[in-house]
Amino acid sequence: MNSNPISFIFRTLKAVFERPFFFSQLWKQIYIIGADALPLISTAALAVGFVLALQTSVTLQRFGAQKYLAAIVGLSMVRELGPVLTALLVASRSGSGITAEIGAMKVAQQIDALRVSAIPPLNYLVVPRLLACILCLPLLTVIADVVGILGGGILSIIRGLSTAGWYAKITAQFIEFVDFFPGLIKASFFGFLIACISAYFGFNTQRGTQSVGKATTTAVVTSSLAILISDVILTRILLIFFS
Repeated sequence: MNSNPISFIFRTLKAVFERPFFFSQLWKQIYIIGADALPLISTAALAVGFVLALQTSVTLQRFGAQKYLAAIVGLSMVRELGPVLTALLVASRSGSGITAEIGAMKVAQQIDALRVSAIPPLNYLVVPRLLACILCLPLLTVIADVVGILGGGILSIIRGLSTAGWYAKITAQFIEFVDFFPGLIKASFFGFLIACISAYFGFNTQRGTQSVGKATTTAVVTSSLAILISDVILTRILLIFFS
């Protein structure tokens, strides 16, 4: 399936609304992309929240503004670090898996076998992974936000900067429900990018022993760059509506 990325994306979006729809594959991918990633996402978010609070507290102490630590950590995680960190980890973990799996099927001619069996490859291989990424990324992002804020709270308590009750009070005071929206919108879009880019490179894997590894590496690098570049654009746009 040698095609340009834009054409591949449009054909994938078209396939979303076409039959057959493989629900069993969707549930399977939701478990793989979502549930299986929870330990990785939680550990990384906890570490990031801890380090963010550590670095920020040093600066705030110079100005006697330690009470704003919870607000800074919370807003940083919810608006920026949560969705970007989650997307980069999912691109590395699940995105690479998507490319490797589809690429291996391409090399082994299993995709041709699907066509012979009258099973549309896009509907069977790409659509479930695309929808799973779009659905799971926001959920994983919320978990990363909460765990990251928790990590900041642990650091704050350990260093004696605040009590658990005070940290929770300041977090609730400065973070409103609407603050989660930009991050969730970003997360869904990042999920769309990861699935499309990973599947594209999987379908365009060349035949050969080293082709799958090369395609997987290219997919992860491309996905990561796409996430970072689109984050700049989305942040500028979303600030207009959620400033």
